[in-house]
Amino acid sequence: MHREPHLTNAALFARRQAAIPRGVGHSHPIFIAKGENAEIWDVEGRRFIDFAGGIAVLNTGHCHPAVIKAVKDQLDKYTHTCFQVLPYEPYVELAERINAKAPGDFAKKTLFLTTGSEAVENAIKIARCATGRSGVICFSGGYHGRTLMTLAMTGKVVPYKAGFGPFPAEVFHATFPNALQGVSVNDAIASIETIFKNDIEASRVAAIIIEPIQGEGGFHVAPPELLQRLRALCDAQGILMICDEVQTGAGRTGTWFAVEQSGVAPDLITMAKSMAGGFPISAVVGRAEVMDAAAPGGLGGTYAGSPIACAAALAVLDVFDKENLLQRSIDVGQRLTAGLKAIAARHACIGDVRGMGAMVALELFKNGDVKQPDADLSKRIAAEASARGLILLTCGTDGNVIRILVPLTASDALLDEGLAIMAACFDAAA
Repeated sequence: MHREPHLTNAALFARRQAAIPRGVGHSHPIFIAKGENAEIWDVEGRRFIDFAGGIAVLNTGHCHPAVIKAVKDQLDKYTHTCFQVLPYEPYVELAERINAKAPGDFAKKTLFLTTGSEAVENAIKIARCATGRSGVICFSGGYHGRTLMTLAMTGKVVPYKAGFGPFPAEVFHATFPNALQGVSVNDAIASIETIFKNDIEASRVAAIIIEPIQGEGGFHVAPPELLQRLRALCDAQGILMICDEVQTGAGRTGTWFAVEQSGVAPDLITMAKSMAGGFPISAVVGRAEVMDAAAPGGLGGTYAGSPIACAAALAVLDVFDKENLLQRSIDVGQRLTAGLKAIAARHACIGDVRGMGAMVALELFKNGDVKQPDADLSKRIAAEASARGLILLTCGTDGNVIRILVPLTASDALLDEGLAIMAACFDAAA
């Protein structure tokens, strides 16, 4: 790729520091100049393999030709009206197609918004309106967004919640299972019962919200038994079950929604990130009667369901069908898991390799002791990987998890090249 001689990462980062608040953090001080499928090139002309995917936004890769064509075609027609002022057909078609994909043998409706936080916040609004209740139960280690309401729901203080309180009331955190740390499904359900005894009666709880796989929390997979027992508990208590699929949705795990693999149908599902191949859109899909609880004017947003983003999202759905990306997600996940387990067999610091479909992570511990999370090592591995041409992300409540969210469209050869770089990084750190 041609390099712009007047642009360097260091010079741009200095400009960034002078112009942009420090609260906007960076995983890597690398400025992108071009992205194509699962590769990027920085302003200095260096090539990188992208195992981050814009934090699970690029399941169809950087600049997928079908998505770009759909956006360009839409640009020639109209770019904005505000759906509440002048509606447009792409919004309606996208809602119809998302309704058809959501699990559950009942009528569904879909609302479009702009960000994942906005989708989660609106799901809570809808649940409260539909039930006439106020309480919300979330889970430790969960991540739901950066608005004040979604920060209240997020189960991790640093860096998300520190300094931003107080937060909205009547939000409670149950325990998320973690087999590695000896926390069972029974423990999780018992923690909800404790909330009912100590904090809020079940009859005042509007919703229980859970990520089928925790994203920022460290790629911990919710056991199917937990989701099934939550469904039963919600049914018994008149509580709505919400699945936050902002990171897991849009085919990342081998089904369009991760919760499908548990056999459970939530009342509401939130999604965003990869549903439009990099263009900002989010959604709440759920039971028609629940979605209809809010009166006209109670839901919406100026840019919510942008025509450009709707066109992109429709193209993403077509790409998934034409390129069989749900199966590809399974195949990518199997290849990544096998490669990571081979690395783990040689390095005791890797205490776990886990995930679902192409949502895969490894967790690092000092001397292989699961009671000693090693966040420093995860940072060193990510930095070493970028120096060798691979973009990785860390996550986890303790910062000791390395996650992979590579585009599903990446070739096997590119996956193997990335895994080889990861292996070399661990060898170098040993």
